Amino acid sequence: MIFYITLFYNYSLMFLFSQPVHEEKPALLSINPGLIIWQILIFVILLFILKKIAWKPLLTALHTREQTIKDSIDQAEKLKKDAEVLIEQNKKNMTEANVQSMRVINEAKDMANKLREELMAKANVDSRKLLDQAKTEIQQEKESAMADLRNEVSDLAIKAAEKIINDNLDESRQKKIVNDFISQIPSNN
Repeated sequence: MIFYITLFYNYSLMFLFSQPVHEEKPALLSINPGLIIWQILIFVILLFILKKIAWKPLLTALHTREQTIKDSIDQAEKLKKDAEVLIEQNKKNMTEANVQSMRVINEAKDMANKLREELMAKANVDSRKLLDQAKTEIQQEKESAMADLRNEVSDLAIKAAEKIINDNLDESRQKKIVNDFISQIPSNN
C-alpha cells in the first residue's frame, strides 16, 4: 500500500513540476533537477517512515524466528545427545543384567548341585543306618529265636529223658521215642 501511495505522490509531483516541453523528448527520459531532489527527499522520508513503522517489527519478527529456530536446533541436538546417552546406558544396563542373570543362574545351579549332593549323602547315611538297624534287629531276632529254640530243645530233651527214665524201655523203644521227639521239633526255615 505504501508503494502505491509513493507512486501516486511521485507522479503527482512530476505532473505539478513538469514544464511543458515542446521538444519531442519523452518526459520520462528527460532530466529534471527539481524532480530528482523531490524524489530523493520523498525516498528518504519513506525510508524513515518504514524504519519507524515497519523495519523494527520486521527485524524483531525475523530475529525472533531466527532465535526460535536456533533454540529448536539446540534443543534437538541436546535431546539427541540425551537419547544417545540413554541408549548407551540402556545397553550397559542390559549387559549388566545379562551378566547378573547368568551369575544368579550359575549360583542357583551350583546351589542345586550342592543340595542334591547333600541330600544324596544324607540319604546314603540314612539308608546305611536303616540297613545297620535292620541287620541289628535281624541279628537280635535270630539270637532270640535261637535262645527260644535252645530252651525248647532243652525242655524237650529233658522231657524226653524223663519219659525214657520213667518208661525204662528197651533200646528200640528208646530210639523210637527219641525219633518221635526229634520229629516234634519244628524245622527252622
